[in-house]
Amino acid sequence: MKSHFKLFSVAVVSVFTCFANINLAFSATEPKPIEIKGEIIDTWCYLSGVMGGQDAVIGTAHHTCALWCTAGGIPVGVLDEDGQIYMVLKLKGEDTLKQSDSIMEIQSDVITAKGLHYVRDGVNYLIVEDVIANDGISNFNHEDYGSVPPNSFPKKYLSNQ
Repeated sequence: MKSHFKLFSVAVVSVFTCFANINLAFSATEPKPIEIKGEIIDTWCYLSGVMGGQDAVIGTAHHTCALWCTAGGIPVGVLDEDGQIYMVLKLKGEDTLKQSDSIMEIQSDVITAKGLHYVRDGVNYLIVEDVIANDGISNFNHEDYGSVPPNSFPKKYLSNQ
């Protein structure tokens, strides 16, 4: 019986040590205040390439699909002017990681936001504290790429050109 207890104790200590080391290895950096300008993107289509190249899955060419993905729970990101992606964890006044009308209303828009920037495992994360400017959808690229996927067509934005 003592050997089983000893084995159990060693196993518990080993598991605890393992989890403590994993927690340290995966901890995020301290948050840094940031002001960022960029387009709200559908991270799945942008990063996976499933709908085409990166130029085709932004702006008006991809707006409707980006709305579908956001409504389906795919995280949104901010693609900044330097090509860096920041995964949006939260918008001011919204629950963390929850699809919301606020996220849907700014999908594909170019925004300027203030927030907290975290880095974990080489990935940028952003908690948006305030959207200080919203330029709307400014990338009218559907003429070059059609609509991605082809059965979505953002007619609302076609008349704005």
